[in-house]
Amino acid sequence: MSDSPAIDIDPQTLNLLADSQLNLELDNGDMILNMGPQHPATHGTLRLVVRLDGERVLSADPIIGYMHRGYEKLTEYRTYPQITTLINRIDWLSSFANEVPFIHGAEKLLGVKAPDRAEYIRTILTELSRIATFLLFLGEMGLQVGAITPAFYGFRDREHVLNLIESATGGRFHPNFNRIGGLYKDLPWGWTGECKRVLDICAKSCDDFDRLVAGNEIFEQRTRGIGIITPEVGLSYGVSGSNIRASGVDWDLRRDGEPYLAYKDVDFKVWTHPDGDSFSRYWVRLQETRESINIVRQLLNKLPSGPNMAKVPKIIKVPEGEVWVETENPLGQMGYYIVSKGSTGPFRTKIRTASFSNVSICPWLLQGIYVPDVVTVLASLYFILGDIDR
Repeated sequence: MSDSPAIDIDPQTLNLLADSQLNLELDNGDMILNMGPQHPATHGTLRLVVRLDGERVLSADPIIGYMHRGYEKLTEYRTYPQITTLINRIDWLSSFANEVPFIHGAEKLLGVKAPDRAEYIRTILTELSRIATFLLFLGEMGLQVGAITPAFYGFRDREHVLNLIESATGGRFHPNFNRIGGLYKDLPWGWTGECKRVLDICAKSCDDFDRLVAGNEIFEQRTRGIGIITPEVGLSYGVSGSNIRASGVDWDLRRDGEPYLAYKDVDFKVWTHPDGDSFSRYWVRLQETRESINIVRQLLNKLPSGPNMAKVPKIIKVPEGEVWVETENPLGQMGYYIVSKGSTGPFRTKIRTASFSNVSICPWLLQGIYVPDVVTVLASLYFILGDIDR
């Protein structure tokens, strides 16, 4: 049997065949990457399923629901005074601010108005919660791009604010300080003087973050022009708070919503930024921290005397009705829709949290960016998973 004739192939054709074989072996399709559900950069128990083409994100789906909290249903089995213990755990970084809209809703249904002094103290503690929440963000955001020093600064200066909240309410993370008709008790002696001292520390901290993080060349390269949210898309997804103001939308419920607390008695600026990227979200929160310091200083200088609690029944039965109350929480718009059937607890409560809508934009926002930028974009949105899995 004769041998097969040899085929004469030139070297250039051989190289092309080799390249084709190599490309065939490397082309394995898209890669699926699970970020979470315990990823340290996602601020809670979030699972992000990312489909990749190389290092570029083709799609990203946030998977929520790992915490199984069920606070909306739990409120149906609690009295109104007991519910503040639940809701201040929704966003565990700014617990006091969570209590305010629910208490206001119950007061509206009951026809009770808290004294002016109580409203002022509520406003002060709400803004202190905002400062504490943002100080942590301003430090942690630097950590997401590899700068560990700002994180230490954020934790250090946040402790001063938490000490203030604890000395006034008795609770460091979960105050449970609001009552229908006012507050559990008045401010302790010497508290206002200590508060002014802490505000000076926080103002200096903002200057440090401005210099170390916002003015850092590497931080700018990692955040400018990345994760851009346009005003139209942001509003269509229900994005609120600093995230939507960083896209140039001039909207703040403290100024533009139904009047609540003592914001009508102070002058403050609503900060916006036109770019809508990760850097803008950092910059807006930095300015809002300074603005909260300004608000608290004004309130301390105007703090009225008088009682901190209105007269309310010992056993509170809220008349039949329904009410919607919303506030500008540190993470954005937070609202409570309360339905009462005339009992000691609500018949139904619906909670609108900021983080749920702020995270819902992730599939649109993360598409097309690179893997290292996923972490910085998520951090710039600044969501709390307890605020989602309510």
